[in-house]
Amino acid sequence: MATIDIRRKHSLSMAEARKAVNKLAKSIAKEFDLEYDWDGNTLAFSRSGVDGHIALEKGEVHVYAQLGFLMGMMKPMIEGEIHRHLDEQIG
Repeated sequence: MATIDIRRKHSLSMAEARKAVNKLAKSIAKEFDLEYDWDGNTLAFSRSGVDGHIALEKGEVHVYAQLGFLMGMMKPMIEGEIHRHLDEQIG
């Protein structure tokens, strides 16, 4: 099972960070057909072959996902998309 574990520093307020992560989640959900929902400051997402979360903390965003076998083969592409969206939304 492949794992994605990305931490990104930011200087946004929690409200701005939440708004940015929500945009990120909408984009990635559309691309990878994910379901997602907020629980406090953590956005949990899943689909067949993928389970993970995006945790917001003051000054940091933490993206963590476990990928099943088939999605694991796409790990570099998925990580690249996450980094691209983080660059666009978080800076």
